[in-house]
Amino acid sequence: MPLVIVLVMIAGLSEAAGRVLPLVSRRPGMSRPVVVGLLLTGTLVESAVIASWPWAAWTLAGLLPSTPDADRLLWTPSLIAPLVLAGVIAFPWLGPLLHFVLLTVVGAALAGELASASGIAWGVAAGCVAVAGFGLALAVDVVRRLVARILAIGVLEPAV
Repeated sequence: MPLVIVLVMIAGLSEAAGRVLPLVSRRPGMSRPVVVGLLLTGTLVESAVIASWPWAAWTLAGLLPSTPDADRLLWTPSLIAPLVLAGVIAFPWLGPLLHFVLLTVVGAALAGELASASGIAWGVAAGCVAVAGFGLALAVDVVRRLVARILAIGVLEPAV
């Protein structure tokens, strides 16, 4: 399990760097502590989202009437390694299409594991994985935009 935690953290750092580096390039005057803080916070958030993807997919599959009880689906080094490797080689900011292909490949592998662990068809498992991934990404994006808006309001208020 420690190897999986390290790999999930590396994947989270890759995702965070893909979000923070474009921001730093647009605002060259940002201080180093702010950049490091953004990277650390982003790494924790993205790692939490990546770690919860199999759990969310398993939960969705559990809502189906034909799903038998079985052990919960978890990340394994063989499932997470392609995500980490491709994330390190090509940060997500290099291209949304490359990022989408990467997530599709990892999601397909996760769907295969979900299908074999739960006994549901691969297509249904792929739907659960896709809905879970989309829902998690949407939730993080909404929170990210809300925080950016709150921070922008704080910057726009005149100092008294």
